Amino acid sequence: MSWPTTKLANGIADVVRGVTFSQGDAVREPVTGYLPVLRAGNIAERLITDEDLVWVPESVVSKNQLLRKNDIVMCTSSGSASIVGKSAIAEDDFNGSWGAFNAVIRPSKNVQPKFLYFWLQSNDFRAWRNRQAKGANIQNIRHSDLATLEIPLPAPKEQSRIVELLDQADALRRLRREADAKAARILPALFLKMFGDPASNPMEWPVEPLSNVLTEVIRRNPSSAPETYFKYVDIAGVDGSSARISEIKHILGKDAPSRARQVVHQNDTLVSTVRPYLRATALAPKEMEGEIASTGFCVLRPKQKSGYAWLFQLTRQMWFTEQLNARARGASYPAVTDSDIYQLHVPIPNNATLLFQFDDKFEEIVKILDAIGNTAKQVDSIFEVVLQQAFNGQLTAQWRQAHMAELLVEMQQQARTLNLPMPKGLEALP
Repeated sequence: MSWPTTKLANGIADVVRGVTFSQGDAVREPVTGYLPVLRAGNIAERLITDEDLVWVPESVVSKNQLLRKNDIVMCTSSGSASIVGKSAIAEDDFNGSWGAFNAVIRPSKNVQPKFLYFWLQSNDFRAWRNRQAKGANIQNIRHSDLATLEIPLPAPKEQSRIVELLDQADALRRLRREADAKAARILPALFLKMFGDPASNPMEWPVEPLSNVLTEVIRRNPSSAPETYFKYVDIAGVDGSSARISEIKHILGKDAPSRARQVVHQNDTLVSTVRPYLRATALAPKEMEGEIASTGFCVLRPKQKSGYAWLFQLTRQMWFTEQLNARARGASYPAVTDSDIYQLHVPIPNNATLLFQFDDKFEEIVKILDAIGNTAKQVDSIFEVVLQQAFNGQLTAQWRQAHMAELLVEMQQQARTLNLPMPKGLEALP
């Protein structure tokens, strides 16, 4: 199906920059005179939660930077390539803004906002994003490049029909994600039940440096075996929202990055030392046994056989993230050191039986969550098929045939409004 196309900046949408603020100005809880801001990298085609927000002084935010209904927020810069280009649509006005590493695409009256939002999830957009994203460690999409993005424009009524059908398919995906979100809260709730909140330490565990329960992590240079492949995880390969390793690279020793040095074992906890607010922590899976992780991670390995699950879940607590944020140095690229993490004073359970029990329960629950995750992937795969059919014309082919005459009139009006040439063969819409 051939639809006319036009650049985003050609009367389709404005690209608005986000709020730039110092990490020292931001607070975690609502404060009078402060407005919420969506942090960098927290846009992932899902509903916005409190964990995605920090609060900054109102004076930092201009009226143009307040989120409006139908604004599309896109992550334009992240250490995780899988997050760059992800977007979310504001279904209502939002008394807050978005961070400097996100952009807002503000649709005009010439396009259905949700049509644009869904197209930004399509294979065509992903291919464009992969071509445009620049940077070795931090992937970026420039605002100026977004303005030149070519957008397909079916007639307004066909846009509405596509949105109607995709909304129905997306509703199923949202229900699945809501169920997944509830399931994901099981482990944090169990952690609090068995060990208490580390912020208040209600069970009065002894408070000691985290290093007291950790053992040494050795280093190895994979380039010493130049023709041998090794598995490698870098910071961009960890998804902070799911606390999973999203990408494991297979690299020849001679091509080993300079940061590829830390030998990891199964069930080590990897904690990113850069941009700790992204919560990029994960457990090393079985396939990473004896393999290599970036020195950008602080690798946490318990001395005892028990306690790996407690250690990992500790790093998923917001209290832990806030402790790292408070110690981070650097305005645009805040980071902590391994020493900052080792010296962190935490409540340490001195009950080996309880730690063993939590390890066992953790493994049982993870198996259930993995099964749920496989179901979610199937739902997402179905949505991907429907999405692809929407933008290649298959989804609305019969409906388009039945409304050919009025669609042709709309397309002609649209072409005149946006000063676009009529596509060849438009009179013969299938």
